[in-house]
Amino acid sequence: MRAATFHGPGDIRVESVPQPELDSSRGAIVRVTHTAVCGSDLWFYRGESDREVPSRVGHEPMGIVEAVGDDVVSIDPGDRVLAPFFISCGRCEFCRKGLHTSCVNQDSWSGGNGGAQGEYVRCPEADGTLVRVPDRHADDEDTLRSLLPLTDVMGTGHHAAVSAGVEAGSAVAVIGDGAVGLCGVLAAKRLGAERIIAMGHHEDRLEIAAEFGATDCVSERGDEAIERVHELTNGGVNHVMECVGATSSMETAIGVARPGGTVGYVGVPHGLGDGLDLAPFFRANVTLNGGVAPVRAYAEELMADVLQGTLDPSPIFTKTVDLDGVPEGYAAMDNREAVKVLVKP
Repeated sequence: MRAATFHGPGDIRVESVPQPELDSSRGAIVRVTHTAVCGSDLWFYRGESDREVPSRVGHEPMGIVEAVGDDVVSIDPGDRVLAPFFISCGRCEFCRKGLHTSCVNQDSWSGGNGGAQGEYVRCPEADGTLVRVPDRHADDEDTLRSLLPLTDVMGTGHHAAVSAGVEAGSAVAVIGDGAVGLCGVLAAKRLGAERIIAMGHHEDRLEIAAEFGATDCVSERGDEAIERVHELTNGGVNHVMECVGATSSMETAIGVARPGGTVGYVGVPHGLGDGLDLAPFFRANVTLNGGVAPVRAYAEELMADVLQGTLDPSPIFTKTVDLDGVPEGYAAMDNREAVKVLVKP
């Protein structure tokens, strides 16, 4: 089969690789029809995180089940499925409590499992990972485009909102105008937030945030951004969603948090140097809550809203490519020419 492969910073190639084969009674093979390039992929693309060279890439697959193991009970060949960015068993202590990203049997989509930016993937734990799309929606392209973000960024944005304690009537600040931040705006709106302040530096992305339900958009940087939020809210907000992971975004998060508030953080930590200064959180009794999003735990409830037409994160896809276009997709996201790239192998 053909798949995107990482060969070093700035070097993504689409090449022939061994096709994964079913090797477990609990597993499944999925032919990938839709996938995406993630903002977190840019860290190894830019050389800012380590990754084996060469290695297959991608972690947001959707497709058609080709084969299943004898012990699989929830899906059949021919089913349309989507899959979270982590493979999880669904039966261990952590999966049972909704913390699928801490699954004791967890696995990734790279390596022998194929790499989700390719033609096929193997899922060693089909029942605990794959989410079946109802047949009546299985070939509706618009619906599939709206469901694909549930593999990662929509579930991650929702986790930020849940971790920040967003509820009906809340005032919320969402830090970051990437795909996760934009989906965080959607999530906050879905949970009933009354005021949603989107914070970012790109006007085109803030326009999407406004379409998603942001009541205010703040494009200033650093202390000016914090001052602007304080002006808008008379002293900050009780619920902050940190969707970047950088030192500057964490400093902004505590800067706009009201004493006694909560910062829900889901941004992949990077550039934190010697660590995060907890003194401001301590002094203001601000709670820091979150981590890597267990998107499998949220998949069914978010899918239900997509299917009934009340949730649509698809505008985050501002560029679509085929498999040969994956290197171009990485470059477009790296150059901020696309919010998120949809890949259709």
